[in-house]
Order: sequence, then C-alpha cells, then structure tokens
Amino acid sequence: MGISRLVILISGNGSNLQAILDACADGTLPARVTAVFSNRPEAYGLERARRAGVPAIAFPKREGESRQEYDDRLAEAVAAHAPEYVILAGWMRLLTMAFLGRFPNRVINLHPALPGAFPGTHAIERAYAAWTRGEIDRSGVMVHLVPDEGVDAGPVLGVEEIFFNPGETLETFEARVHEVEHRLLVDTLKAVLERSC
Repeated sequence: MGISRLVILISGNGSNLQAILDACADGTLPARVTAVFSNRPEAYGLERARRAGVPAIAFPKREGESRQEYDDRLAEAVAAHAPEYVILAGWMRLLTMAFLGRFPNRVINLHPALPGAFPGTHAIERAYAAWTRGEIDRSGVMVHLVPDEGVDAGPVLGVEEIFFNPGETLETFEARVHEVEHRLLVDTLKAVLERSC
C-alpha cells in the first residue's frame, strides 16, 4: 500500500492535527502530512507541525480580499503540495467552490456533532445547552466529505454517538468529545486511505 499525501487545514490548537501526525509517525495511518496551513498565524497547531518537521504555513486573509479570492489563492498553495486528501481539522472558515472544486471528493472535514445536528461553530456548546434543556440525550462526532458549500452536510464517512453523563460539566463533555474526535478521525482516514489505494 502506498503512502498517501495529506494537507491539513487548521485554525487553532491543532490537537486533531497532532492525532494525525502521531498516527502517521507510528504507521497507523499509511500517510504523510506534506503541509499544514492555518488562516490564523498565531495558531498553536503550526508549532505542532514545525515540531514534526512538516511545513507550517500561516495563510491569513488579505485586506479587502473576497472569500473567492482567498480560496483561489489557498487552493493554489495547497495544490503545490500535491495532496491526495485535504483534511479540515478544526478549520474555522467556510470554503467556497473556488477551493472545493480543485479537490473534488478529496476534502474531508471533522465536525463535533451528529449528522444534521448543530452545523457550524460552537457545536459542542450548543449540544450541551440543548442537553441541559432536556432536548437531547446524546451528541457525537462525524467525519464527512465536503463536496460543496453546504455547512457540515456532506456524505458521512464515520460517526460515533456520545451520550451525556448525568451532571457532567461542559468541560468534561468537551474533553470526551475531543477524545472521540482524535480516534474517529484517524480510524476513518485509515479506512478511506485503504479503500482508495
């Protein structure tokens, strides 16, 4: 089985990036991260990439630049690293077809909610609030393809439910979600890469 090339897009701490880097390093994932991009130059995930010897590229939006112009420029920069897949691991910008059209069926996103529930930002907090109101008894994590500009709505590749524990705090629930994210992202990518080789 060949080694797949991955480019990872992040906006923050990069704990999911770290899970991927570790899985590549120990052979769990038949892949190599060829570059990490962040729209936020101060994102700690860039430091994680540097420590792993991976090109860490700060890629902020320019003054007056439209979403389409930014995505065109980002697509060019990402394409230069010839990725088989582009992984959105905590990437907090909505991508337009200017980017997605360059990598059809090759952009994979991680979202901390179940399919169809809590699309967009702050999904963990919104699910927790819904639970405290007695509206739901579980949330979860999904990994999905990003074929178009629909928010957190592409074909699901992997999903895991997480039930709330009586009396747990948001912090405790969030920690459990992140644990599942790290495992589900790696397991799902492994399955995708094994199918595509």
